[in-house]
Amino acid sequence: MTIQFINYPKCTTCKKAQKWLNENDIAYEDVHIVEQTPTKEQLENYWKASGVELKKFFNTSGIKYRELGLKDKLAEMTEDEQLELLASDGMLIKRPLVTDGKKVTLGFKETDFNTVWK
Repeated sequence: MTIQFINYPKCTTCKKAQKWLNENDIAYEDVHIVEQTPTKEQLENYWKASGVELKKFFNTSGIKYRELGLKDKLAEMTEDEQLELLASDGMLIKRPLVTDGKKVTLGFKETDFNTVWK
């Protein structure tokens, strides 16, 4: 399976990750996170494959996150409600989200990319 690089083109972290993938000759499918927001089912699969807490999937530095006051609300929400919310707006999802269907990385840390995608 091809690696999916789910990103927002204007995001500087996404640009760094994309540069890393290109420099390491890693083929990927470029997916615009707002135009092709992952579905609730896809997000649930990514979350389970990632091994991290669901709240890590939220873009906590995003304007939308702050506007919705999610810092305080997430703890009250069920996992199902959180997944629904993430699927409702690509700008709420931490990016880039990179996956091959089995492995998932969120954000860009060069050490993680070296371990997972090389």
